[in-house]
Amino acid sequence: MLLAINANNTNTVFAMWDGAELRGSWRTATEGKRTADEYVVWLDHLLALEGLARSDVDGAVIASVVPEVNFNLVTLCRKYCKTEPVVIGEKGVKLGTKALVERPEEVGADRLVNTVAAHDRYKGPLTVVDFGTATTFDVVDGGGNYCGGVIAPGINLSLAALQMAAAKLPSVRISRTERVIGKDTVSCMQSGIFWGYVGLVEGLVARIKAEFGAPMRTIATGGLAPLFAGSIDVIEKLDPDLTLWGLRLIYGFNRKR
Repeated sequence: MLLAINANNTNTVFAMWDGAELRGSWRTATEGKRTADEYVVWLDHLLALEGLARSDVDGAVIASVVPEVNFNLVTLCRKYCKTEPVVIGEKGVKLGTKALVERPEEVGADRLVNTVAAHDRYKGPLTVVDFGTATTFDVVDGGGNYCGGVIAPGINLSLAALQMAAAKLPSVRISRTERVIGKDTVSCMQSGIFWGYVGLVEGLVARIKAEFGAPMRTIATGGLAPLFAGSIDVIEKLDPDLTLWGLRLIYGFNRKR
């Protein structure tokens, strides 16, 4: 049984893999001050709800883009799960992909994990759009290598910036509007955020394909991806568990390490 942990800027996802079967996944706010003792109390309760237990864990893998949480996540695995975790980005950890960019060490762990998972599941050249704190576009070549990409502000980040910078604009929730032309302030803001992001994704994917110069599939993942399901024509597949699948694969590459 594998405990897979993906720590991003907004949320940290914990998942349990039983071979190739995902037995459960749980999301918590990423907080640098949360201790291993706090994590284990939270995790034990959620595992029990699914008929699982921490004693089932015999391996662990961690991907993190938030250095402040790493110590306590590693401590959780060592102290409470009795296993030494594979940590993406550490020296000697095999990823099964190459970062064909000027500074490979700067590529976020989640982007490399997505590259590995997308190539395994879909093959061929791909663009992976990850809707998270940032909206990222990762370009994967036919050999499964990371070729670069795009980083844009995430939808929640853009909405928060709009509300903070404009004194008379209210706080609104993100929602798909039926019409692009809003008839009041709230619907205008919702339209601008939602359909603005649809346009951003469609425009960037078209430019990526033109620049890459070969047919590509486009896969979407990330916590906010379901919001856009069916609204962005260039997205061929929604895969919410893509990163977790990549963590499982990378753990397999390093199991005998």
